[in-house]
Amino acid sequence: MTMHTADGPTDPYDPYAQQRGPYPQQGGPYVPHDPPTMQLGRIPDQYDQYDQYEQYEQVGYPPPPPQPPAQAPVPPPRAGEEPDPEPEAAKPAASTARNGLIMALGSLASRALGFVRSAVIVAALTTGPAGEAFNVANSLPNIVYMMLIGGVLASVFVPELVHAMQTHKDGGQAYTDRLLTLCGTILVVLTLGAWLFAPQIVDMYSNFDGVQHELAVTFARYCLPQIFFYGVFTLLGQVLNARDRFGAMMWTPVLNNVVAIGVFGGYLAMGHHAYQADEVSSSDALLLGLGSTMGIVVQAAALLPSLRSAGFTFRPRFDWRGAGLTRPLRAAGWALALVAATQLSFAVITSLSTGAGKAAHDAGIPGGRGFSAYNNAYALFVVPQGVITVSLVTALLPSMARSATAGDYRKIGEDLSAVLRSSAAMVVTAAVLFFALGSQIAMAAYGYGSGKTVHDDAMVVGLLLMAFAIGLPAFCAQYGLARGFYAMGDARTPFWLTLVSTGVNAALCWVAYETLPLQNKVIGMAVAHTAAAVLSVVVTGVALGRRLAKGAPPAAAPAPAKADLDSTMVLRTDAFAPGANATVDLGVRRARRGSGLEGFRLVTLHLGLIVACLPGAFAAHWLAGRFGASLFGSLAGLAAGSLAVLLSLFVLARPLGVGASVAPFARKLRIPYPTPAPAGGGKHRR
Repeated sequence: MTMHTADGPTDPYDPYAQQRGPYPQQGGPYVPHDPPTMQLGRIPDQYDQYDQYEQYEQVGYPPPPPQPPAQAPVPPPRAGEEPDPEPEAAKPAASTARNGLIMALGSLASRALGFVRSAVIVAALTTGPAGEAFNVANSLPNIVYMMLIGGVLASVFVPELVHAMQTHKDGGQAYTDRLLTLCGTILVVLTLGAWLFAPQIVDMYSNFDGVQHELAVTFARYCLPQIFFYGVFTLLGQVLNARDRFGAMMWTPVLNNVVAIGVFGGYLAMGHHAYQADEVSSSDALLLGLGSTMGIVVQAAALLPSLRSAGFTFRPRFDWRGAGLTRPLRAAGWALALVAATQLSFAVITSLSTGAGKAAHDAGIPGGRGFSAYNNAYALFVVPQGVITVSLVTALLPSMARSATAGDYRKIGEDLSAVLRSSAAMVVTAAVLFFALGSQIAMAAYGYGSGKTVHDDAMVVGLLLMAFAIGLPAFCAQYGLARGFYAMGDARTPFWLTLVSTGVNAALCWVAYETLPLQNKVIGMAVAHTAAAVLSVVVTGVALGRRLAKGAPPAAAPAPAKADLDSTMVLRTDAFAPGANATVDLGVRRARRGSGLEGFRLVTLHLGLIVACLPGAFAAHWLAGRFGASLFGSLAGLAAGSLAVLLSLFVLARPLGVGASVAPFARKLRIPYPTPAPAGGGKHRR
C-alpha cells in the first residue's frame, strides 16, 4: 500500500496561486480560507469524471471544470511504415453528434430525392418486365456500392488512414497515395471483368429469357461501369472521413439523384413509357443506361473540391512493396470475401424473386410480386439505417479507431452503446410506422403514374415493408456492432458473421419460395431477411462483447497496464473545500472490466420503446383505414397515424423508464420534452 499526495483544486503553496486565484473565480485575488485539511481518499479514475468530482458534491462545493484525459502513448508504427519522431499534438476530434447531424441531413436529402427518382423510374418503366430488366441491371453496381459504403472498404480503410495520420511524419500522405493507387488499379480490373462477363452476371442474378434477357444485358453493359466510379467515390470519401470531414460524402449523392431524375423525366417528357421489354428501343436503353451511369460520375467528381479544401492532393504512387500495405490489403481481402458472400446470397434472392414475379405475372395475379417490389420495399426499409445509424456510426468510427490505437477497447464498447441508445427511439419509431402504415407509406412513395397496376403494385410493396419492419432495430444494431470489429482492424470476424447471416437468409428465402403460395413467395423472402437480421445481431453482439472484454493485445495496450485491483491511499490537501473534515478514506481503484456494450440494457430499452409505441400503432392503423386507399387518403392517413405514434411514445416513455432515449429524439423534432434526472440524485454510481 503506497501513499501519494494529491492537492485540491488550488494549492496555497503554489507560487502561481495568487495569479490564478482560488477556484471557482479564476484570475481573482487570492483569499485564504480554512487551513488545509488532510484527507485520505481515492485516486480518481481518469475515465470517470463523475466519481472524480463526487467529493465536491458531498460538501456542497461546485466541482472544478473537467480536465482532459491523459494522452495515451502513440504506439510504434507497423512494419514498413514511416515513423514520426516528433508527432504533432492531436487535434481535438469534431463532435460526433454534430458530424452525425450533418450526415443525417445529407442522407435524408439524398434519400428524399431518391424516392422521387424511384417514382420517376416506376412511371417510365413500371414494375413489369421492362422495369424488372432495368432494376436488375442497375442493381448490379448498386449492391457492390452498398457493400462498400456500408462498412467494407469504409470500415477497413478509415482506421488505417487514421493510424497513418497519427504515426507518419508526412501525415500519412504517401501512405494514402499508395493505397488509393493500388485500390484504383484493382477497381479498373474488376470493372472491366464485370463488363466483359455481363451476360453471365445477369444470368446469375435473374431468371430472364428471350427479349427481357437481352434488354437486361444491354442495360448491364451501360450500368456496370458504375462500379469503378462507386469505388472511387467510396475511397475518396474515406480520405475525407479520416480527416473528420463527413458532409460531402453524404451530400454529393443528391447530384446523382438530380441527374437520374432529369434523364428519366426527359424520357417521360418525350412521350415514352414502357411496360413490356420489347417496348424499349436500343436508343432508349442507351439514354437510360448511360444517363444512370453519368449520375455516378458526377457524384464522385463532386468530392474533389472538398479534398482540395482539406489540403489533400493525390499523386499516383506505384512503390507498393514494403510500404506497409499488407495489413489493409489483408483486411480488404476479407472485406471482398464478405462482398462475395453477400453477392451469392443476393443472387439467390434476385433469382428466386424474379422467378416468382414472372410466374405471378403469367398467372394473372395483380400487382408486381417479383424483384422490383422487393427492391422498392427494401429501399424504404433501409432509410432509417442510412439516415440515423450509418450517419452516427460513420462519424464515430475515427474516434473508435483512435481508441483501438490507444488500446482502450472498453471505450469502443461504451461509444457504440451510447450511439445505439441515443438512436433507439428514432429507429423503433420508424419500425412501428413501417409496420402500422406500410400501405400508406408505399402509396406515398410509389403510388404515381398512369399504369393500371400502380395501386396493386404499391399494396404489395406495403406488405413487404411490414415484413421487413419487424427486423429494423436488429438490422440497425448489427450494422453498428460490426463497425466495432473494423475499428480494431479485424475484418475477418465480420466475414464469418456475415457468412452465417447471409447463409440463413438465402436458405430461408429458398424455403419460402418452395413452400408458400405464388402470391406470397416474395413476402416470405422479406420475412426471411427479418429472421436473418435478428440472428445476426445476437451472434455479432456476443462475439463483439467477448472480444472487447478480452481487451487489447499486449502490442496495442498502453503501458503501463492497470492492475485489476489496486488499493492505494491518497493524501489530499483540500484547502478550499468548506466544511471539510479530517477523515481517512481507503480508496480502491479498480480497472475497468467488461465490454462496455451493456447488451441487456440495450435490449430492455428497445422493448420498452416498442411497448410505448404500441397504443399509437393501433390508433394509427385505425385512423389510416378511415381515410381510404387512394393516394390522397394514404397521405392523410400517414400524417394522422404518425402523430398518433409520436404522441403515444412521448406520453408513455417516461412512465416506462425509457424517457432518456426519447429526449434526444424530441429535441431533434423541436418538441419540449424534459430530460429525466439521473438515478441517485444526479450522482453517478457504479
